[in-house]
Amino acid sequence: MSFPTRRLRRLRISDKMRELVQETTLSPKDFICPVFVQEDIEDRIRVQSMSEIERLPLKDVNEEVGKIIDLGIPAIMIFGIPSKKDESGSSAFDENGIVQKAISQIREKFGDKIVIMADVCLCQFTSTGHCGIINGNKIDNDVSLETLAKIAVSQARAGVDTVSPSAMMDGQVLAIREALDDEGFTDVSIMSHSAKHRSNFYSPFRDAAECAPKFGDRKTYQVPYTNAREAMMEVESDIEEGVDIVMIKPALSYLDLIAETRRKFNVPVSAYSVSGEYALVKAASQLGYVNEEDITLEILHSIKRAGADMIVTYFAKSASKFLQKS
Repeated sequence: MSFPTRRLRRLRISDKMRELVQETTLSPKDFICPVFVQEDIEDRIRVQSMSEIERLPLKDVNEEVGKIIDLGIPAIMIFGIPSKKDESGSSAFDENGIVQKAISQIREKFGDKIVIMADVCLCQFTSTGHCGIINGNKIDNDVSLETLAKIAVSQARAGVDTVSPSAMMDGQVLAIREALDDEGFTDVSIMSHSAKHRSNFYSPFRDAAECAPKFGDRKTYQVPYTNAREAMMEVESDIEEGVDIVMIKPALSYLDLIAETRRKFNVPVSAYSVSGEYALVKAASQLGYVNEEDITLEILHSIKRAGADMIVTYFAKSASKFLQKS
């Protein structure tokens, strides 16, 4: 009888041996934690479709950020829900808007203890629920660029570290970079939602941020999930326009695109583990079908293994607690 000469099980024989040869590591330092802040509310509002996720009143934001810092998470991404919406999304770039107020108070309280990122989009702020300005019956790309640039500058004035355009308008990175530089905010970085796909995994977020389109859909500006080459062209365009960090969104069903981005481009790569990914795990774990801790860490490790340098995830707080236990 012949025996195998290569016994890979030797490298799995004990906990310490497995630690020694572990190829992919995950820590709270890899996470960016989304924070939802809503204007003109006094108490937290639980998001029904996303267990344990809440919309915060402004007065509770610093408390929440303090907990995030204590978990070792280095960055947050702020999403705002305004009390009033209009066709131009004017509250998105209001110097006294909910996002701007949240940025200012976090910066004043915590200084450089956390990286403050903020979403730059219009869907939460427009009465149409679309990510750009409507002209006639379609999105006006170039008018939308002017508005996105104003949003980014207003956030920079409030003290943001990184603006994160997610509207998927052609030329949005260049428009924002030029506007920031013209206003003297050359140190504010841009993390673009570079390849943001037209995905069914966003549904719970639309509940959380109250941003479902009031008519039509977003197929004319978000990337089809069928088109990998088109996604890479989006990433390449953002790099040419001066982006600092690119993002693939969603993450779990797009690991191939995360890996391809890492292979093709020498830039920091972010992945957004989106609301639907979170909601599916939460629902399955609550029904007893999966172990929440085990599957959460497996998913996040797979995103990191695919090539993501950082992960925007609703699991940020729970995963950090899981990792601290292990």
